Amino acid sequence: MDEREILAAYPVAVRVPAAEVAARVAETERILVVLDDDPTGTQSVSDLPVLTRWAASDFEWAFDQGAAAIYVLTNTRSLDAEAAAARNREVVQNAVAAAARTDRSIGFVSRSDSTLRGHFPLETDVIAEEILATTGIAVDGVVMVPAFPDANRVTIGGVHYMRLATVLTPVAETEFARDSTFGFVHSDLPGYVEEKTGGRIRAADVIVLDLGIIRSGAAAIAAAIAPATHATPICADAVTEDDLRMLALGLDLAERAGKKLLYRVGPPFVRARIGQECRAPLIAAEVFHRGDPAPGGGMVVVGSHVGVTTRQLAALVAARPTATTIEIDVATVIDAADPVAYLDTVVARVADRLSTGDVIVHTSRLLVKTDDPAASLEISRRVSAAVVAIVQGTLALRAPRFVIAKGGITSSDVASEGLGIRHAIVRGPMLPGIVSLWEPMDGPAAGIPYIVFAGNVGDDDSLAHVVATLSTTTTRTEELTGVHQ
Repeated sequence: MDEREILAAYPVAVRVPAAEVAARVAETERILVVLDDDPTGTQSVSDLPVLTRWAASDFEWAFDQGAAAIYVLTNTRSLDAEAAAARNREVVQNAVAAAARTDRSIGFVSRSDSTLRGHFPLETDVIAEEILATTGIAVDGVVMVPAFPDANRVTIGGVHYMRLATVLTPVAETEFARDSTFGFVHSDLPGYVEEKTGGRIRAADVIVLDLGIIRSGAAAIAAAIAPATHATPICADAVTEDDLRMLALGLDLAERAGKKLLYRVGPPFVRARIGQECRAPLIAAEVFHRGDPAPGGGMVVVGSHVGVTTRQLAALVAARPTATTIEIDVATVIDAADPVAYLDTVVARVADRLSTGDVIVHTSRLLVKTDDPAASLEISRRVSAAVVAIVQGTLALRAPRFVIAKGGITSSDVASEGLGIRHAIVRGPMLPGIVSLWEPMDGPAAGIPYIVFAGNVGDDDSLAHVVATLSTTTTRTEELTGVHQ
């Protein structure tokens, strides 16, 4: 389908300055608590706190940073339904308790995948239940905004698409819809809701904020939301950042009128909702702003198996022939009664090779899975545990110049377990809106730039580009001034 032909039926986007949204947000003094089901949700924002633990004291630290939103890395996309539900409940309970203790006003965002994978409706159901139980507030509407224009995922007329040039493919026709755990058959969001709720919510009962409504202005958006009650799903179109910002103004207007909303969104929604500008990609001088990086090379850890990741890995290996490439044998990890000896060998080699250059560590490209979603998740967890052990062991022997983790589950486990990060600040993107850099604020990785790279974003050369930026030997003064010695 040609995007231009589809868009011809709708008004053009209306320019909305980020500052206009930010001013409205500042008036409310509300902090959005973003439950991120993998760490890649931070890729569209900058200078916001990130938590990998969620005790009340962790929330208090995050609230004290003075940001309009904070991210909580729940990693629930790697968990089964029961564990995911329990984790969502615990996060909401502790956030509400910390907000009450510190006299903060908070709202909740359930951040998930822009290609519709994840625990829906379980997570929004649980969050809404827990909000009611802990605050007495009933959620009127669940606003669903999976669009991610930076990564070519757009929603038009209630249908979610992936874009290649000007050609749009319904997301249910892509490889992501065949996910062994979170697969689906509907690209139209009302149909997706009916499918995923098992018919509990009919497609006809879903409110659709199409581009005609979005581009008519905040008042039209708020009026369309007005009938929502009892957690009615509200699906929103978006093709541009201005669409997302106009949606933010409409949501603000609806909430000021008394609507209680919960959000289920893709990565860029939070940026638009709090009125944050789209930050330019970081340069090496900004990445290493605290001083000279650790000597030697950086570590690139690749766990995702989607097609774009495999192509990016091949392009990286080709672009950096002096880097050491080490494959983790997934069959050995899964089948061995005790894979510790094997993993120790990998750790020793990684640490040794980091002394002379970059090291690329990747899982074998043959995806091991079963027809049983629970069994597939268990395999993913075992492989991820092996990756964590390699990162932990390496860090104990040698500090890398930087660490990149490719893939959602991989990024989460490397952050919280491999690098021992508890609190971090996401500083900004390495590529426009799609790859984020965290600055660890504590733990053994404090001061080591950590790059969270989703498995399903970027073109074939994106990973190689990020590594090249981080591996530059240009000094900070040279990069900032443009004068090279």
